[in-house]
Amino acid sequence: MTTAEANRETKIVSQTSAVHAKAIELGKHALRMTDASGSGHPSTALSIAHVVVELMYREMRYDPDNPWNGASDRLVLSLGHAVPIVYAAYADLGGMVGKTESEKTLLKVDDLNTLRELSSVLDGHPNPAEGVPFFDAATGSLGQGLSVAAGLALAARIDKIDKRIFCIIGDGESREGQIWEAADFIVDHNLSNVTAIFSCNGHGQADSVSQQQSADSIEKKMIAFNWDVIRVDGHDPDALSDAFDRANAGERPTAIVAKTVKGWGVDSIIGKNFHGKPLSGEGLKTAINDLEATGEKLGAAAGKFNTPNATHVVAAEAHNTIALPPFDSALKRAGLDKELEQKKLATRVAYGAALVACGDVDPRVVAVDADVSNSTFANMFQKEHGDRFFECKIAEQNMITVAAGLAAGGKIPFASSFAKFLARAVDQIDMAGISRANIKIVGSHSGVSLAADGPSQMSLSDVAYFRSMSRADNGRGEPVCRTFHPSDAVSAYRCVELMARVPGMCFMRTHRPAAPFLYPFEEQFVLGGCKQLREGGNLTIASSGYMVHMALRVADKLAESGVNCNVFDAYTFPLDANPILESARKAGGAILTVEDNFIGGLHSELAEAAAAAGDVRVVGVTVNKLPKSAKTPDEVFDYVGVGLDDVLTQARKIAKK
Repeated sequence: MTTAEANRETKIVSQTSAVHAKAIELGKHALRMTDASGSGHPSTALSIAHVVVELMYREMRYDPDNPWNGASDRLVLSLGHAVPIVYAAYADLGGMVGKTESEKTLLKVDDLNTLRELSSVLDGHPNPAEGVPFFDAATGSLGQGLSVAAGLALAARIDKIDKRIFCIIGDGESREGQIWEAADFIVDHNLSNVTAIFSCNGHGQADSVSQQQSADSIEKKMIAFNWDVIRVDGHDPDALSDAFDRANAGERPTAIVAKTVKGWGVDSIIGKNFHGKPLSGEGLKTAINDLEATGEKLGAAAGKFNTPNATHVVAAEAHNTIALPPFDSALKRAGLDKELEQKKLATRVAYGAALVACGDVDPRVVAVDADVSNSTFANMFQKEHGDRFFECKIAEQNMITVAAGLAAGGKIPFASSFAKFLARAVDQIDMAGISRANIKIVGSHSGVSLAADGPSQMSLSDVAYFRSMSRADNGRGEPVCRTFHPSDAVSAYRCVELMARVPGMCFMRTHRPAAPFLYPFEEQFVLGGCKQLREGGNLTIASSGYMVHMALRVADKLAESGVNCNVFDAYTFPLDANPILESARKAGGAILTVEDNFIGGLHSELAEAAAAAGDVRVVGVTVNKLPKSAKTPDEVFDYVGVGLDDVLTQARKIAKK
């Protein structure tokens, strides 16, 4: 018996009329719940009604009573605005909801009318963090779901769990480049347990989709991308059933290209622009009557389905604390004996050594990189833990969302690239934050210190962007994102340890040039902390990252003329500014910040704290113009206004000496 035949045996066949009846029932729920909310997308929901019935009632192996079961097949709704039809099915099946398993409750059909209410778990687009764990990641910013599916599939492979990952994608969103980044990646990594379902209804929001996103074109594209492709009528239950039975039977991932109808079953809206328009009053009555008439034409009759259940698996033991070995031991393990002896190493290299150490002590730690692992030094992890390293090539958006999928699968993913290139994935990072994904992002070659490579490789706005999330609560009492900016190899090593320990999204900035060690090997670091490296009564200087070394040079120069400075290494956001503010109060009432990025970073963090305190002035030295290539970091520092003389001039003005 073939795999397809075996799958077929697990279903109750000849249920065409029952599938139609269920699609109509769920369609009515979608119409009513969007009417109750006053917003939503019933026409798109109707277009995937049969796909959802086939998946959730007949195909997927899962237990609605236990959506946290790690062995369950998973559904990623990349077409996030169609979520009402999935909510309707989940409530009909008696699915459990809740932000944690300990507080789970039954989602009842009556709850569907709470769609989009502030107190409801039913957000306008899928969001597991708000209490629907049937989903694995927030979707709705289109084009990202297939990358989530890829991450989930990788996590299943690591854990040796035989489960299938389904992803429903709209034809319009297939214009997004990330869809094709993910399609490449899934084939690269032979994730044959992924099934992508394209709902080709021919309509976007404002108009029809381009012919480039037609069912014919998508079919040809997926064939060209080396997927197995099955073309079906998306409202034919038997055709869908056969397609899912055939899916993943070979060694390649499967794409099901389903021709669907936007507003299926409701003649009064088909072919019209009803995107995002709930029906109410007489329009709602007409729509429901249309659906019922459609059911009569199709011979719809209620029936029972044989939904297969997943085998329960016990989750891997969680490590409450990741404790890394001593710094010097980790560097020796990474073959950095010479650098250890010289006490000089780039923070990007220390990151690689720390990542290896994390992988040694916790099997949940995985790494993804975007074709720069020999520059970010994630290749150290690849060498030692190759089965947990995944090369994403030059596709940063896919990389971040794959990491979010891996996190949903129970992993602790570190995603690294040049900090400048991560700017391409701002939307994906935002979506990971909405998911409360436990991902750790590392941007190397940050700031202007890489010099000769020039501005196209220099990240200058990253600090402001990530810091903006550090003061927002993610709903769990934690920042949406923590930022780390280590100044030397010791602090970089310990910052990686903190990132691996703390739940939620983190970002770390690393630099290209080697820098002297500033801290003893056994030095410890804490969340929100800073370190005082110099003491003095005339001026307080605060810096972070590579520019801490500049701040120390400035302090040494000033000391020659009798100006003694406090120097602080502010290595993390959110920052407890009190030690720096208190130091400033005792040393003239002012703080000078020194940074190699645009404004919005440390200067802003301390200025906001000082403004709240009301008795300290903050002056910032930040990059004041676009940089260009130069042979040395000092040349670029001078060019953009953060050189030694620039900082000295500002320091003397403040100290009045």
